Amino acid sequence: MKKILRITTVPISLRTLLKGQPKFMSQYYDVVGVTSPGKDIEHVINDEGIRVIEVNMTRTISPIKDLASLWKLYRVIKKEKPFIVHSHTPKAGTLGMMAAKLAGVPNRLHTIAGLPLLVATGAKRKLLDVVEKITYACATKIYPNSLGLKDIIIENGYTKPSKLKVIANGSSNGIDVEHFSIENVSEDTISSLKKDLNISENDIVFVFIGRLVTDKGINELIGAFKKLSVNFQNIKLLLVGTYESELDPLQSATLAEIESNQNIINVGWQTDVRPYFSISNVLAFPSYREGFPNVVMQAGALGLPSIVTDINGCNEIIKHDLNGLIIPPKNENELYLAMENLVKNPDKCTTLAKASRQLICDNYQRQVIWQALLKEYKDLENS
Repeated sequence: MKKILRITTVPISLRTLLKGQPKFMSQYYDVVGVTSPGKDIEHVINDEGIRVIEVNMTRTISPIKDLASLWKLYRVIKKEKPFIVHSHTPKAGTLGMMAAKLAGVPNRLHTIAGLPLLVATGAKRKLLDVVEKITYACATKIYPNSLGLKDIIIENGYTKPSKLKVIANGSSNGIDVEHFSIENVSEDTISSLKKDLNISENDIVFVFIGRLVTDKGINELIGAFKKLSVNFQNIKLLLVGTYESELDPLQSATLAEIESNQNIINVGWQTDVRPYFSISNVLAFPSYREGFPNVVMQAGALGLPSIVTDINGCNEIIKHDLNGLIIPPKNENELYLAMENLVKNPDKCTTLAKASRQLICDNYQRQVIWQALLKEYKDLENS
């Protein structure tokens, strides 16, 4: 059985970003995970049934540590002798593709699930552009996980178009529509969670699920909601996620509003997000950049309309006025107007919600993505 190494920078990505995929591919290949040490590795081993090799990698720019990681990855790859190295996440992509090329691996695949460098400026942007080009030069195939991302890569001249391919309709891993179904959340769970969070039957609940950082548009979301909560009494904002104060801090005014506004409910990171979607009416997701956001697919599968920004991925999953609303990024006023629109027009909200699940089921079921990626692997094996 031929061997494939799947590399991510941190184990949470291997556990959640690719959930179920290594186990599926293990029917056809010897799949081995490579990632930094962490408590999530045990879950990956148990859930996916694969070996995991630990190699320390940082998410920040640190040349000395990166060189050490590159050397360790090279040694792992030389020892394992895979016929494919497939990397995900930026740092694992750069180091994994360089190490795989140095080790002579014939098939070096990298999936792009977003470009953090797009919001960088000045010397940092120039450095990141160079690193991105090196990553793509070392890879034999690049898989942007959305059509918009593919266009951005071509526009920036990071690689030649012939190296690029979007798997199926987009997304790194699709969505398990059986798991993300309202039928899997009991009425008791919904009613007890509403009671715990002091949400009444008449409340209109906007939910955000993800990292509570500037890049996700949280400053604009809190600003828009602050204004909205002055004008409407029966609204709540539910935040499900953690801060990343060192990497991408929020404005102090935003943090203060989260603490002081009684209509903002911050529950932190949650393993199972389905109950939180189930007590909500609308996903508010004003992100600055994405690859192909899982949270928007999850919301849709659970029958929620979404307010998203006009960025790649988001504007592929959401069709304006069909299953959600699309607004310009970094625009607090447009976000406010979209939220106000759905508060004032509950019938419109209901209409958008009705279309949401069907669109996800038709386009982004997990098995569709897995089969399309398996075909890529098989084509490489037979070429």
